[in-house]
Amino acid sequence: MFNDIGPLEVVTIVVLAVLVFGPDKLPKVIQDVMRTVRKIREFSESAKADIRSELGPDFKDFEFEDLNPKAFIRKQLDNDELGLKEIRNGFDLKKEMAEVTDAVHSRDTETSASGSAVSTGDGRIDMTKKPEESGKDDRPPFDADAT
Repeated sequence: MFNDIGPLEVVTIVVLAVLVFGPDKLPKVIQDVMRTVRKIREFSESAKADIRSELGPDFKDFEFEDLNPKAFIRKQLDNDELGLKEIRNGFDLKKEMAEVTDAVHSRDTETSASGSAVSTGDGRIDMTKKPEESGKDDRPPFDADAT
């Protein structure tokens, strides 16, 4: 429940409790808090037992921890009745993105290489002249880092 509280925080809480309640009342306050925590746990356990009895024998393996989405998915991945491991292992997002980026970069280099030179017709390329507008819709370059 308090897994992320370190020793410094515990010492700080103890010092504050002593300052607020005083050393005389602190044991009584601790007993009251522990009694309240015990009652809450008992209430929670009885509610869980009531829910299990109402659900019937079909849900005898039901665990309330399964209602947590992370625990549910972890259980399903371990169970693998749905074949989720195969789907997860068969889909490599980094590989797919690298292929798309390579394809886009190769298209950009082809466009920039052919777009800055004009063929003269006799097999030579004149690098000083700009190509004439061909009337086609020139799309802006694709920036993989911006998307």
